[in-house]
Amino acid sequence: MFFRIRMPVWTLPLGWRLLFRHMTTPFEGPSPGFVDDPDVALMQDVVAGSETSFAALIRRYQGELLNFFIRMGAYMDGDDLVQETFLRVYRYRDRYRPRARFRTFLYVIARHVWVDRCRKLMRRDRLSRWLRADVEIGERAPADQVPATALDVQAMLDRLTPKLKEVLVMNVYQGLRYQEIADILHLPVGTVKSRINLALNAIRSHLEP
Repeated sequence: MFFRIRMPVWTLPLGWRLLFRHMTTPFEGPSPGFVDDPDVALMQDVVAGSETSFAALIRRYQGELLNFFIRMGAYMDGDDLVQETFLRVYRYRDRYRPRARFRTFLYVIARHVWVDRCRKLMRRDRLSRWLRADVEIGERAPADQVPATALDVQAMLDRLTPKLKEVLVMNVYQGLRYQEIADILHLPVGTVKSRINLALNAIRSHLEP
């Protein structure tokens, strides 16, 4: 059950302030042309074999990617997922074509890493249930039975469906524009906007007194 907010917005933690800031105006800044994107030039250097440029891209985006994976729910293995994302960027560098901003290319790969991780966990979970069918797995109470003692924006994100959660995380926390999200998820821009609005409305309904 969600907590209802009864305090001024400016006293809330950063995660909550980000959500409130986007309640009525989700992020959709002007989409700059990728021709002027300095990361494209760095990635082209990587394609040509520059380890220095690759290291520069890692320094620039590793913190942002870690935030993305944690917001998606990878609390324990976020660093591993960031590493896997950059490994794939390097592995597929010969396939890179500067048709969009580098950041869009990066998030396409990051999302594939996240999906693969979810599939792996599902397979592991099915195997575990099969091997230990008669054993009670896990001793923790369900999340909805554990009394919360503090406002937790992550709990609200976790209650959203995966489709709504990923677009909201990409837009609000990662600052990706509608078109970038559409390119990453291979969706129409209208669908992206609709999902973001649905996610915000779901959160708003639990914040109203």
